[in-house]
Amino acid sequence: MILSQQGHLFLWVPVCFAIGIGGFFSLRIEPQASVYWAALSAFVALLIVKRFQFVGRALIIGILAMAVGFVLASVRSHSVAETRLGFRYYGPVEGRIVGIDRSASDAVRLSLDRVVLFDMSPARTPTRIRVALHGDQEHFEPLIGETIVLAAHLSPPSGPVEPGGFDFQRHAWFQKLGAVGYTRSPIMVLLPANDSLVISRIRQQISNHIRLTLPDNSGGFAAAVVTGDRSGIDQSSLDSLRDSNLAHLLAISGLHMGMLTGFIFALVRGGLALFPVISMRVPAKKCAAVSALVVASGYLALSGGAIATERAYIMVAVALIAILLDRRAISLRAVAVAALVVLILTPGALVSPGFQMSFAATTALVAVFTEIRDREWIFGPKWLRPIIATILSSAIAGLATAPFGAAHFNQISQMGLIANVLSVPAMGIIVVPGGVLAALLSPFGGSWIGLNIMGFGLDWIMMISDWVSGFNYSVRMVPQPNRWVLPLFALGALWTAFWQGHARNLGVVAFSLAAVLWSKTERPYILISDNGGLVGVMHEGGRALSKPRGSGFVAGVWLENDGDAASQVDANTRWKQQVGHVTGRKIVEKLEKCGGSAILVVNAEPLHELPCLVISPKYLRETGSITISQTGDIRTSRQVHGERMWHPWTENQ
Repeated sequence: MILSQQGHLFLWVPVCFAIGIGGFFSLRIEPQASVYWAALSAFVALLIVKRFQFVGRALIIGILAMAVGFVLASVRSHSVAETRLGFRYYGPVEGRIVGIDRSASDAVRLSLDRVVLFDMSPARTPTRIRVALHGDQEHFEPLIGETIVLAAHLSPPSGPVEPGGFDFQRHAWFQKLGAVGYTRSPIMVLLPANDSLVISRIRQQISNHIRLTLPDNSGGFAAAVVTGDRSGIDQSSLDSLRDSNLAHLLAISGLHMGMLTGFIFALVRGGLALFPVISMRVPAKKCAAVSALVVASGYLALSGGAIATERAYIMVAVALIAILLDRRAISLRAVAVAALVVLILTPGALVSPGFQMSFAATTALVAVFTEIRDREWIFGPKWLRPIIATILSSAIAGLATAPFGAAHFNQISQMGLIANVLSVPAMGIIVVPGGVLAALLSPFGGSWIGLNIMGFGLDWIMMISDWVSGFNYSVRMVPQPNRWVLPLFALGALWTAFWQGHARNLGVVAFSLAAVLWSKTERPYILISDNGGLVGVMHEGGRALSKPRGSGFVAGVWLENDGDAASQVDANTRWKQQVGHVTGRKIVEKLEKCGGSAILVVNAEPLHELPCLVISPKYLRETGSITISQTGDIRTSRQVHGERMWHPWTENQ
């Protein structure tokens, strides 16, 4: 059966590579040196095997790809290690602004490097931190490269909000974030921006110019599309785009990169065709490919280099280089090369929703349209085909990304196809050409013409987004699946796309098994946050939360993972004191009884021994967040996520 796959097995190399990376991240303990020596020995042993045929070679290459993926993930994880704050800190903070974005609470956030903390040695000071600006900060306009001083509350990156949930500590590790926090105090500029971070400052200047030219969210949307800067988009607009399944239009991904390079390619090739004297002497197609590649490279530098953008650039570069080499530009091999390059550069991207969703959409689109091309299927008359292609591509991409989006964000946009069909053409026909025109006219002071054309298209997209998200049934909430669901979905999809012959239908088995596992999902009975600040208990009406305010991020994630659309305030009305929860140091210290509860959760250490199971900050520092089943079984984040380099359990003890 493997012999029939000759010519197609290269597609499985990045898959095996990803399995090795996934194996590294799924370990509960840090691999010892003996593991790497064993991998090296196996690697050498496989290389010296001489007597093997095609099947043996295929299996050996697959095993080697897994081993290389495992080792590379380890190397990358160790290479990004930085100092992490080991305690809560409040005081003066000095640092250079290297990034600006917005938090989930719609606050402007600053990423700072070259950090200096009061009365703390450089060896204990994080290299990079992130601070949200709260309070009256409207007068302050942050500029990339400025060195600022502020008074901030900082703390180490928090652990998983629940065992098996999103692991912010691992995310922060690869972002080199050593502390996160907020400030309500005025900010003072200590040093102006210097000659460093030139590209980042250019990005910010372009973003500011766009927002000054276009009003309200149109300017923020345009800045996100051009430079990747989302700080100008408010949370309500972002929620609207997510609910209508149009949030992907914000990320500079394959759609934007493909439309831009396609437009430049057609413009240059068509322009050269107008001058036969030139087009007869130079290869117009290759000149257009080189021009598109140069523009794509500039767009990558301008965008800030997010994972989706890097993936899109690599895909475009592979396609354009294929044109230069007289090869087929769009193929599953190009997708495989792009995936392999991204995983080699950033192995941690494998577990991110951006990587998973972008490659799911790209793989599905290339696989389906390649099948259509090879079978020479024709859909309708010539004038109708672009419309059919838009509808079909939106449907394919939506179906391919739906399991991953639902698993990561706990919602399915039930009208996303309609929203995309009405919005994506505007992106290609109005927004992208408008952006190119703005860039061409910018040296002459005429960028406002192109930007206003962009604004017209973006206003249309926002109108569609608000209309679709306004329906009560536009979004369906779903519970978080267990850890095996997404790998099974991915395996089924890749098997169906890559395998040749009737055996590809076996991918349906993996789909079905994943769907059954998802349908059998059971959410934890009791959830306790990693600092004891919030407790949630599940009952027939949904999860009841112990507080109407405070720990808002944790509360939101718990409810989303339950597939519950209720707010924290609404969830608090369900609270019936099934678990004792007492907050406030003075109150906790005076406790002598448990109030009739078998379990008591507190956010300070009691001074007296209590006649019940007490879950206090000291206990939680060693365990992380906790779940308790109805039978009383306790499951901790430490048990589930293990003792890895990004989990500071030993530091907490």
